[in-house]
Amino acid sequence: MEPVSTGALIRFRVMAVFCGVNLLLLIFGYMPAKYLFDALETNKWLIAIPIAHGYFYIVYILTALQVGVQRKVSFGYILFLILAGTIPFASFIAERQMVKKFGSTS
Repeated sequence: MEPVSTGALIRFRVMAVFCGVNLLLLIFGYMPAKYLFDALETNKWLIAIPIAHGYFYIVYILTALQVGVQRKVSFGYILFLILAGTIPFASFIAERQMVKKFGSTS
């Protein structure tokens, strides 16, 4: 088995954490502020959370595809990695699985 590019694996790990943290901010910060407290009028900066998640998620998808193609994993596993960026805490689990499966980056 050929090793995954260290840069691609590091990129995936970083993006999994960024995407996961931003998704948690989106669900537990932005959504309650918008729908429960109607706080978007007084806190205009909150709109940056879903925008950032959208950009982070696109880069996350690209890095998941890159690592998946490099390792020649199944389409289902690549789909799992991509969908992990949409479920709270799942991107952290996917990141840990990738480290177990493909080795550490150190």
